[in-house]
Amino acid sequence: MTLNYHDPRQLRREILRVLNFYYPDCIDTRYGGYVAQLDERDGFVYDGRTKHLVATARAVHNFSVGALLDGPAWCRTAAEHGLSFLSNHQWDAENRGYDWILRGRETADDTRYCYGHAFVVLASARALEAGIPGAEEELRRAVETIDRRFWEPDHGLYADRADGAWDDLAPYRGLNANMHTCEAMLVAHDVTGDARYLDRAYSIAERLVRDLAAETDGRLWEHYDSDWTHDMGYNEDQPDHQFRPWGYQPGHHLEWSKLLSQLADVRDEAWLRTSARELFDHATEMGWDDDHGGFYYTVDVDGSPVVADKYGWAITEGIGAAALLGRDNEAYLSWYDRLWEYAETNFVNTKHGNWFERLSRTNERDDPNRGTAVEPGYHPISNAFAAMDAF
Repeated sequence: MTLNYHDPRQLRREILRVLNFYYPDCIDTRYGGYVAQLDERDGFVYDGRTKHLVATARAVHNFSVGALLDGPAWCRTAAEHGLSFLSNHQWDAENRGYDWILRGRETADDTRYCYGHAFVVLASARALEAGIPGAEEELRRAVETIDRRFWEPDHGLYADRADGAWDDLAPYRGLNANMHTCEAMLVAHDVTGDARYLDRAYSIAERLVRDLAAETDGRLWEHYDSDWTHDMGYNEDQPDHQFRPWGYQPGHHLEWSKLLSQLADVRDEAWLRTSARELFDHATEMGWDDDHGGFYYTVDVDGSPVVADKYGWAITEGIGAAALLGRDNEAYLSWYDRLWEYAETNFVNTKHGNWFERLSRTNERDDPNRGTAVEPGYHPISNAFAAMDAF
C-alpha cells in the first residue's frame, strides 16, 4: 500500500478525488438533477436523459459529504441542485411516492421500490447534516412514505415494492432493501437524535441478522417470501441477476458487518459487535479469492463461487467494516490495508479518480459497464467517510 489510508486527511482526499470525477459533468443544466451515466474509463456521458432514483439520491448524499468535509464550494451547490430535483420532479405528488426512473422530467417507471425510498431517506438525512435547504422537509416526507407504505410491524421489516398507485404490493421480500433502510435510519438517527429512527434500524438488524440468519448458520440469505420464509430457490436459474442473484453475497456480509458496528456504537448490546465480527469473518472465509484477490460476487451454500466476478462496492464495504472493527481488534486493520492495496492495484482508475464497477475473477476489465442503475461513487465515498470516523 503506497498511501496511508489510516490518515483521515488521505481519506478526505480520496472522497474529493471521486467527487471530482463526477463534477461538473454530472450537473444537468437542461432537465435538472444529475447526469449519472458517465463512462467509467474516461468520464464521457453515454446517457444524458435517464434519471434513476437511486443514482440521484446517492449523488445528493455524496455532495453533502463533500460539503461536510469543507470541500470545494461546488459540493454544496451540487447537493442543493440534486435535492431540488429529487423533491420537485422525482416525487409524484399525486400518488405520493418517488418515481423509479425518469427520462428527462417524464416518468418512465413509477414502480415504488423500498430500496429507492431508503436512499431518499439517506440522502435527505445527510443533506440535513450539511445544512442543505429543504432537507429537513424531504427527510420527513421520505420517512413518512417508507413507513406508511412498506413497514410491516408484524415482522419488524420492510416490504420490497409496489406499483405506482400503491394498489399492489409484491410478495417478494428481500435483504437488500432492508439493509439500506437500516443504513438510512442509522444516519437519520445520527443527524437528528430521534430515537424512532434507531428503533427502526435495530428492528431490521435484529430480525435479519440475529433471527433469520440463525436458520442459515449465521449467514445472510438474500430472498424471502411474503411471510419472511427463506426462499432458497429464488433466481437459481438466474445466478448472475444484476440486483437479485442467487446465492450468498460476501459483499453484503461485509456491509452488514459495518452497519452492526455502527449500530453497536449507539445501542450497547453485545450480540451486535459479536455478529459484526462473525459476518466479516464469514465474508473472508467463504468469499475471498486466495488466488487472485477480491471477493466473489456470490457463492453457493458450500462456499463454492457461483459468480466469480469481483465488484468494487464489495471491496469498499470491506474497507469500511475493517476500519470500524479495527478499533477493538488490530487484526482487522491488516484486512483494511490489504483491501486498499488490492483496490489501488485493480479498481481505482488512477487517471480519473473513480472506481471501476466490475472485474473478472482474474481482475481483468470487461466491456464498459453502462446502464441506467449506475453507482455514482457512493460506496467509495461512504466507506472512506466511515473510515475517517474510525480513525
